[in-house]
Amino acid sequence: MPELRPPHHRVDPRARRWWTVQALLVLSGPALLTALALTVLSLLFFPGALPWLGPLLLAVLVLPALGYLWFMPKWRYAVHAWELGDRAVYAAGGWFWRTRRIAPLSRVQTVDTVRGPVQRAFGLATVTVTTASTAGDIRIAGLSDADAEELSRRIGEAAQLVPGDAA
Repeated sequence: MPELRPPHHRVDPRARRWWTVQALLVLSGPALLTALALTVLSLLFFPGALPWLGPLLLAVLVLPALGYLWFMPKWRYAVHAWELGDRAVYAAGGWFWRTRRIAPLSRVQTVDTVRGPVQRAFGLATVTVTTASTAGDIRIAGLSDADAEELSRRIGEAAQLVPGDAA
């Protein structure tokens, strides 16, 4: 059986910065703030705990938070890609579990463009293609605003031209 090639188009390079800010807001930032707060509280109230608490905080909170902040955006950028063919939408993504989804244009039900507050700050958007599938939507995150609008328009037009469920 032939191997499935990766999709042709990469997401916008600004997506790396967007994912970095997301990591700071959701995971790395809170972990680093927790480590800082525990260190300050230990210094103020339990200075004898620092010899064992310092290395514990470093191993459990600080290093994983910094590692996630450093590697996650690079990894996601390397993995996330998309392509719109004559008959299907193809997207690849993931973090720990890599996914590749192909949806026939004949099965497209809706195409949505979403811009969250952090995405808007970077001029990015996410296109979500809803299909008549139980596997869920296809999400293409990290597109420039212009690319997202163009992709949404092209998918909508292409879905109307392909005979099948969506016509």
